[in-house]
Amino acid sequence: MATEQVKGPASYFPSIEKKYGQPIEHWMKLLKQAGPLKHMELVSKLKTEHEMGHGHANALVAFFLAKQ
Repeated sequence: MATEQVKGPASYFPSIEKKYGQPIEHWMKLLKQAGPLKHMELVSKLKTEHEMGHGHANALVAFFLAKQ
């Protein structure tokens, strides 16, 4: 049985959790609390308020918005 490789935004999750020390659920809750912002507004919020890199912030926001 082959293990299916995670693709898309979720492929960033292990490195996000390792680098920023918070589970993905923490970031999803934070994005939900941010209110009805556009994709790049949410990315900018993560980058400026949490010093997150663009790729990690973009992956979290893309995943979050896809689940809305």
